[in-house]
Amino acid sequence: MIRLERTSVMNLENAMRGARNPLNSWNRMDSGYDEEGRYVLGPNDLDLAGRLRRAGSDHRKFIRQIFVSVDITAPLYWWKEYDTYKVATVANSTSTMHRIHKKTFEMADFSCERMTDATREFMEMVVARLEQIRLRYLDTKSREDWYDLIQLLPSSYNQMRTCTLNYESLVNIYYARRNHKLNEWHEFCDWVETLPYAKELILGEDDSVGMVTK
Repeated sequence: MIRLERTSVMNLENAMRGARNPLNSWNRMDSGYDEEGRYVLGPNDLDLAGRLRRAGSDHRKFIRQIFVSVDITAPLYWWKEYDTYKVATVANSTSTMHRIHKKTFEMADFSCERMTDATREFMEMVVARLEQIRLRYLDTKSREDWYDLIQLLPSSYNQMRTCTLNYESLVNIYYARRNHKLNEWHEFCDWVETLPYAKELILGEDDSVGMVTK
């Protein structure tokens, strides 16, 4: 299970202006804001942006200045893989260390949608045991009970983090993970495809030749 919510894309205008700095071609800028306050790339700017994107990382530096903020709720086993990406990413997470005992443990707190029936039955027993330990910890504040909670907690436990990335980091993530066996990565890549100008600036698609340049 993965949820991506409250997505914001920022600084497209400044990034596009910076893309024209090397040739001082600001007079060719034809982008602007629409009635809903969205920055819309004009034909000149979109053409330049696409060509720079496909030319490689040395030429597309401007997409490192297009920032994305999103709240992601996903299981700990997915976050372990996401944490591979340390460059140009920041995340603030909900705390298992300080808040794990604050609410009742429920099956809805875990990613279980692909479990077999037998394993789900066992998981229900684990969740029930976690709840027993949590209630005991609330009464005793025992360090042993707290460690039982932390060390028994399955990697399917869902955690929410507020993440900040840029379009360049999303290029790397998208092409590294789009064929991954975890379904959560496929959903993440589907979300990437919905971002403004993802086709031109992240996927690197060129309609004129019908191909993707990695």
